[in-house]
Amino acid sequence: MAGHRHRAPHRGLTRLRWLLAAVAVVSGAVAVLAGSPPAPAVAGSPPAPVVQAATDEPVASVAPVSVAVPSVDLASSLVPIGVDGSGALVPPADYAQAGWFDAGVAPGQVGPAVLAGHVDSRSGPAVFYRLEEVAVGAQVLVGQADGSTLTFEVTRVAEYPKSAFATDEVYGPTVDAQLRLITCGGEFDRSRRSYVDNVVVYASLVQ
Repeated sequence: MAGHRHRAPHRGLTRLRWLLAAVAVVSGAVAVLAGSPPAPAVAGSPPAPVVQAATDEPVASVAPVSVAVPSVDLASSLVPIGVDGSGALVPPADYAQAGWFDAGVAPGQVGPAVLAGHVDSRSGPAVFYRLEEVAVGAQVLVGQADGSTLTFEVTRVAEYPKSAFATDEVYGPTVDAQLRLITCGGEFDRSRRSYVDNVVVYASLVQ
């Protein structure tokens, strides 16, 4: 999925904003690399202004190492994901693996932390295949490197056309610690080798 770059309005956040804008171009970039149709679909969304907190107060963070949504039997370790030279987000090579965008907010920090994963591959369901089945009130458990577990509660599940993605809602600043789980959804566009929508699970920290 192609996306535009934009300049960061705040000094000191330029690189972070540029990296987060790259979340836009995941699906198209990976589909080209994937080869024969149907191409693997991965998480992605249009250009994001920034993933940031509503406060400038520094909050200590611990790296996340796993994510689980027991209600849909979703469980995966987490690996850091970033962008390639063209600005495309690079998802985990393993379709059963979820990733954390480590240039953004860490789970447990104030702001929206972003986790992304494939919905499927040429061989079948992938790590976030059942993400759209997650119900409001479900728990999302994020394991941390220090052995602790953060509990988030799902507040809503939304599906957006990639052509009209709710960028501000997904990536905008928040007053508390939140989580976004993102994957592809909707119909598969064979001409573009990507899904036409994004599924986003919103969750807030409760523990």
